[in-house]
Amino acid sequence: MVVVLTAPSDLEEFTFEAFLRVPLEGLVGVMVLVLLPDRWRKPAAVAGGVALGLFTVVKIMDIGFDMVLYRPFDLVLDWPLLVPAVDFVDVTFGRFASVLAVVLTGALVAGIVWLTAVSVLRLGSAAAGHRPVAVRAVALAAVACVSLAVPGVPVYSDAAATSLVDHARRFQAGLNDREVFAAEASADAFRGQSGLLSSLRGKDVVFTFVESYGKSALDLPDVAAKLDDGNARLRSAGYGARSAYLTSPTAGGGSWMAQATLLSGLWIDNQQRYRNLVASDRLTLPRAFREASWRSVGVVPGITQAWPEGDFFHYDEIYAAQDLGYAGPRFGYATTPDQFTLESFQRNERSRPHGPVMAAIPMVSSHAPWSPTPDFVDWDRLGDGSVYSAMPASDDPPESIFGRDPAAVRADYAHSVSYSLESVISYLERYGDENLVFVFLGDHQPAQMVTGEGASRDVPITIVAKDPAVLSRVEAWKWDDGVKPGGSAPVSRMSEFRDQFLSAFSPPKL
Repeated sequence: MVVVLTAPSDLEEFTFEAFLRVPLEGLVGVMVLVLLPDRWRKPAAVAGGVALGLFTVVKIMDIGFDMVLYRPFDLVLDWPLLVPAVDFVDVTFGRFASVLAVVLTGALVAGIVWLTAVSVLRLGSAAAGHRPVAVRAVALAAVACVSLAVPGVPVYSDAAATSLVDHARRFQAGLNDREVFAAEASADAFRGQSGLLSSLRGKDVVFTFVESYGKSALDLPDVAAKLDDGNARLRSAGYGARSAYLTSPTAGGGSWMAQATLLSGLWIDNQQRYRNLVASDRLTLPRAFREASWRSVGVVPGITQAWPEGDFFHYDEIYAAQDLGYAGPRFGYATTPDQFTLESFQRNERSRPHGPVMAAIPMVSSHAPWSPTPDFVDWDRLGDGSVYSAMPASDDPPESIFGRDPAAVRADYAHSVSYSLESVISYLERYGDENLVFVFLGDHQPAQMVTGEGASRDVPITIVAKDPAVLSRVEAWKWDDGVKPGGSAPVSRMSEFRDQFLSAFSPPKL
């Protein structure tokens, strides 16, 4: 019980000293059990034990969410995320494994609740059987907590009470979030505006999300070197580029929420908002391009099952994993190497005579577990992807990073992001022309194992074009020159980009 009440919600704060403090909530609980009449003690102990068990489960969820998503578990909004987790196990390991995982999880929760209920019941009986001793012990511990308290040297803990208050506040905010989001979504300055995107007439426009490409990646020598090299190569090829940062609504995971945020112009930081968004008629960037006579396509190699919400984005065509023509092996989570994904897009959409096309392409090679990463190969050798069969491959799940050496994980992460960036840069060198506008950005920061404690949620974003008229349209953004934003480059919320982009390439509103 002491461990549960004093345990931090952040795994990095698990130190020996953290568990030496006296939990004030425990002292209060023992005193209540001691002073209650006998007929009320047992029901109160069982109720308190069940509550403590459920609190333990929530704390475990808090720790898990903090490790991956940089935040505690939300009692209102995060339950829908458990469904994609089960679906992932189902797709990766099979139906038996997913059913077994659900059963074992349920058994674990029930076991924790039963164990804490029994423990508190026994504690209450023992304390009541030695009432004078228990009262004096609690009083002595309370006095010691007050008298021995020294600034900077914690003697007592109120972590459980603080956690409960924080969860209560988030619970209330979660209950109100549907109405808050509805109000945000009701305002759309661009709905019904004529002439949208007219300054990009005749251009192919590509938005590419580089998985887990966060601001922290720029501090890694391999990634920084790749961006410096890419900047020089793109300049030699006649390109200009501007870069900055966007603050993602998520971190460590939840790519679909970041992508929906950028494309819709609404802040999508939980699954409830995402579901409400895809059930709405919000003007997204793909829809705006389609209504302006572009062919709008989604190239989504991470989609391996039915994707009904894809209809919300109003794509003329959706290329899921099975539509890319890939016959090679799987590299970790990634169904298709990024270079092959871009080649497939080129082959299907841009290699033949065509009208202007807009594409949204979430790339997946830099998705955890970041190992193995495919080798970059000559574009002419890609074929159907069989060339990758000679490379080390695996289907390790993303969570396998937590069983590996952190230094090795960071090195693998840097290598995979460098590969993804090389795929983008080389694609531009090979297939770019005056009529291509290419935007590439990160969807979110990687897990804290890579970034360390206290990382921001900022991700780099870059716009690349050969036509100087395109870059002149974004000069007011004051983004940094080149493909690598500096430390003081502008930062804006990812939800602001849609309006920023539409404003820059559309006629002024009357």
